[in-house]
Amino acid sequence: MYSVTNSLQCFPFLFLLHLLFLLVPFSAYAQSYRNISLGSSLTANGDNTSWASPSGDFAFGFRHVDNDRFLLAIWYDKIPDRTIVWYANGDDPAPRGSQVELTKQGRLVLKDPRGNELWKADIPNRDVSHGAMLDSGNFILADKSSAIYLWESFKNPTDTFLPTQVLEVNQNYNKLSSRANDSTYTRGRFRLRLQENGNFAMYAVAFPSLTENEYEAYYNLFLLSGSDPKVHQFVFNESGNIYVVSKNGSIVNLVWDSIAPATDVYYRATLDFDGVFTQYSHPKTFDLNSHWTTIRSMPEDICDAFRGRLGSGACGYNSYCILTSDRRPRCECPPGYEWVDSNNRFGDCRPSFILPTCQGEDTRNVTDLFELQDLKNVDWPTSDYEMMESYNEQDCRSSCLDDCLCAIALFTEGTCWKKKLPLPNGRQNAAVNGTALIKIRKGGGFSEPNLHPILLPTKNRSTLNLVVSLLLGCSVFFNFILLAAIFLVYFFMEKKLRKKRQKSTTLRSSLRSFTYLELEEATDGFKEELGRGAFGIVYKGLIEEMSSTEYIAVKKLDKVFREGDKEFKAEVNAIGQTHHKNLVRLLGFCEEGQHRILVYEFMSNSSLADHLFGICKPDWNQRVQIAFGISRGLMYLHEECSTQIIHCDIKPQNILLDDNFRARISDFGLAKLLVSNETRTCTGIRGTRGYVAPEWFRNTPVSAKVDVYSFGVMLLEIVCCRKGVELEPGKEEVKAILTDWAYDCFIHEKLQDLVADDEEVMNDMKRFERLVMIAIWCIQEEPSLRPSMKTVTQMLEGVLEVSVPPCPYQFNSYISELSEPNI
Repeated sequence: MYSVTNSLQCFPFLFLLHLLFLLVPFSAYAQSYRNISLGSSLTANGDNTSWASPSGDFAFGFRHVDNDRFLLAIWYDKIPDRTIVWYANGDDPAPRGSQVELTKQGRLVLKDPRGNELWKADIPNRDVSHGAMLDSGNFILADKSSAIYLWESFKNPTDTFLPTQVLEVNQNYNKLSSRANDSTYTRGRFRLRLQENGNFAMYAVAFPSLTENEYEAYYNLFLLSGSDPKVHQFVFNESGNIYVVSKNGSIVNLVWDSIAPATDVYYRATLDFDGVFTQYSHPKTFDLNSHWTTIRSMPEDICDAFRGRLGSGACGYNSYCILTSDRRPRCECPPGYEWVDSNNRFGDCRPSFILPTCQGEDTRNVTDLFELQDLKNVDWPTSDYEMMESYNEQDCRSSCLDDCLCAIALFTEGTCWKKKLPLPNGRQNAAVNGTALIKIRKGGGFSEPNLHPILLPTKNRSTLNLVVSLLLGCSVFFNFILLAAIFLVYFFMEKKLRKKRQKSTTLRSSLRSFTYLELEEATDGFKEELGRGAFGIVYKGLIEEMSSTEYIAVKKLDKVFREGDKEFKAEVNAIGQTHHKNLVRLLGFCEEGQHRILVYEFMSNSSLADHLFGICKPDWNQRVQIAFGISRGLMYLHEECSTQIIHCDIKPQNILLDDNFRARISDFGLAKLLVSNETRTCTGIRGTRGYVAPEWFRNTPVSAKVDVYSFGVMLLEIVCCRKGVELEPGKEEVKAILTDWAYDCFIHEKLQDLVADDEEVMNDMKRFERLVMIAIWCIQEEPSLRPSMKTVTQMLEGVLEVSVPPCPYQFNSYISELSEPNI
């Protein structure tokens, strides 16, 4: 588990090794690099402008994160996912138009479009000559001699540790901070630090305040070594090994063994948002199927690592931690509890019922109001307030039910441990060898508190009965008035509850309800048109969200159900519940009067069609990545979201590109919003010419396979950079059909004819042929022969082999002639 080398025996060698290591930054800097001169700047505008390192391995600049906000960051720039390893403004990403500048005065400053300072590098009062992005991943500001770094990202770390990077005791750069979750860059509650007492430790901080009062460490080198190592440095060397160096020069290894050096991989070590410190590797060769692989991590069991009484543990309060097969924590709520924040599954849980009040009815009829649900081998070991020995399970159940303070009882081997809220340090472990008994309300375990009936005290109920009896004993007239009043109260209450249920259904997906006036002001009177489609016109807008602004795309629907409020709400709710990185996110809607409007996030790089068929076409690797993204998005719509959605109009115009050129499918779920006489175009089908599946012509039932067909046509367009249907200039006559030509080239082994002018594709013909074969499978005339989008995605990613496809036009005799070689 650990090793401490005798300092007397190896001190000379270690001293030299340590001296060489201290010289690493200077030797790395001595390599050639591109100076960034004073006065240089970058603007957050979605164009992916950055300052690259000499090798191109790393880049410094802006990365789009969400809602038109940008992160000033450093990332690996040669791998598909462009992993971020450092960032400056994670708690408050900058709005579009912000600028980072290395000023004439030698200051690195980030400002918003109005000139307000958002972040600056903390530089001592010395002259900066220039900046540079080094091949080590370190961004530096140096003096004229280039020998002294006046500021560097390595000494201002965030959550990631890179080879040649060092953390030191008693320095402001002796700490890593985790992110709050894997989709944001705000600071989380875990820290890795070289403490002032010379110890290496990982610990949690108070959440959500994130004050740096350290709780008891869940990983502590003192505990591992059994001695006081007096850690001086935390080292990540160029060979990929990570260790600590004590003040006397001895090396203290962590819980992992050394790894064999490798030169063909990237390394990084990250304090992940779940509190696990993990070392990863990634092949340096560009491969769309490559990904980061876990080499090692610590602690081995983070669920069991938390022992202190302060803090919530690996998960939040009232939740419990489960260690997965890959040694990562997964958090769950106990029965009858729900997440406080449904988007944070590593947060707190709360009861979804009214808690016992320790007064009135709750203390008299406990067995009528409450019950206990079992949860095997789960414990919150630091929340006990009473222990009872020589109990059987039934005694433990009765004791917890009768105790209004008892929220959960753990029964194990004749001992009953009673616990009260909040419950910290929850974990599931076979070693618990017991049953957690969770107290919930009967028949209302998952109801909102304000929907529970009011329980009147016995005395009040008797008074009420007397009053009612007197009223009923009066005249027939008063009885009639009473019945009428009861009927009216019931009618209005039912109407109010029905409206509340309808509103709840519509807003269940957290969509914002806009007024027409809000959207009219946001679009400056629907002034700037972004595009037109089968469903209406799309306008560009700008809304203010607290202190920031956000661009939006506003789609005015002009062919939806005019009297179908229920249908509109149902479809919008279904769209709003879809969440995938390859779908355009719906932000809100308007259903005021005759207006039916949808509000989407704004995509700055417009549609795929604008790039694919324009002058500046995406390069080969970008096109392949776009195809992969569309495939994953369609697979989600067909198989993974709560309600299957068939798009019915897949085409490049409905594929938008975000700031990172990631494909985002738009207009999904809108097919059901067309009025009945608009559900088919003038050609008698739903969809767009050239992308329409043959079954539309046969008046046969359609399925998700219509999207597979359209995807196949579009896949050919993407890889060939050609339109599916080419018309004669100035005429409506068809000049060429890409699907026919592609199959003809495939069977005659002349695929190079499709991409004769594209050198990148010509140098990658094996992959090009594979993609063409997948496309031919997708455009099979018989729907049953087409693969599902899940199978298509697996073939694209190389998980499944691609067999030779048959002729796609089995029902079209003239196409069969193409299979005969020309003589």
